[in-house]
Amino acid sequence: MEFFDAEEGGPLRLELRSVDGRDFHLLRKIGFCSRHYEECFVVPADLRRFTTDLASVPALFTWLVPKSGDFLPAAVLHDAITRPGAFIGPALGRDGEPFDRAEADLVFREAMIGLGTGRVRAWLMWAAVTLTTMWHSGRLLTRMLLVGVLAAIVVLGSLATLDLLDVWDVLPWMGEHVWWRELLQGGVGAVGIPVLLGLTWGRHWRAGVITGVALALLLHVTVVLCGLVLAYRGVERVVSGPANRDGVRTRDRDAVGGE
Repeated sequence: MEFFDAEEGGPLRLELRSVDGRDFHLLRKIGFCSRHYEECFVVPADLRRFTTDLASVPALFTWLVPKSGDFLPAAVLHDAITRPGAFIGPALGRDGEPFDRAEADLVFREAMIGLGTGRVRAWLMWAAVTLTTMWHSGRLLTRMLLVGVLAAIVVLGSLATLDLLDVWDVLPWMGEHVWWRELLQGGVGAVGIPVLLGLTWGRHWRAGVITGVALALLLHVTVVLCGLVLAYRGVERVVSGPANRDGVRTRDRDAVGGE
């Protein structure tokens, strides 16, 4: 279970060339041997056409999972094996069918752990990409379960907070107690209820449990960060003006033209 330089067969050499600061080209191919497949993966199949955005992490959560780190080769590998024709290696489908996304997510997790990524972070990132896999399944029931569980956790977490602050006593497991007992019971609920809800995700239940518990525990941090991000963007828009499609701010463009 290791990465290697696909051109020379030696240690991994991951070389990137930025296109626009968001998408990157690889300058050379990389390889990965998984313990679960006889044939090694080589990505990309075509250096000229393949691009990657590294780890697809929303800006709001980069404090927890950065876009670049020891998991970077695994993120590039995952980008390739989830695109038909973008890699050379094992094919799970028949008659040219693309590599199954759920299997690709497992390869991603295996590759991260092999690179030395902490297991907590590796499983969190695996759970995150599984959400995308569930959404791309195209099945209405799967999407309803995905959205329903996440929405339920957000609503219950908000109600638990209001109950703790004695604004609205509505959740039976919180009760009318001293604050520390309500906080303790709310914490138990923040773990137990997402676990039960995550089990409704079928074969993706592990991702459901991890995502649900993480969302419940990080709900308040996420709300605060959302507020800070929105405030920053508002100030930036006032100071620098709106951005065009290329990301250039109006007043930045005017300033450059004036110079």
